[in-house]
Amino acid sequence: MDQRKIDRINELARRVKAGETLTPAELAERDALRREYIASVKASLVGHLENTYIVEPDGARHRLPKKK
Repeated sequence: MDQRKIDRINELARRVKAGETLTPAELAERDALRREYIASVKASLVGHLENTYIVEPDGARHRLPKKK
């Protein structure tokens, strides 16, 4: 997700906090941007966890097991 989209999410949030009412098109845009942002955060987290290893006292390394 690029910075321009994050800035747009923040702009819409500031307008709502200021008491403005968003149009239905802006509400739909905000929801779509939020879903995209959450998906990118989840993908980043999965990437980090897939490259995380546990190091045992004997020096053996293994990946984190996936939760079912």
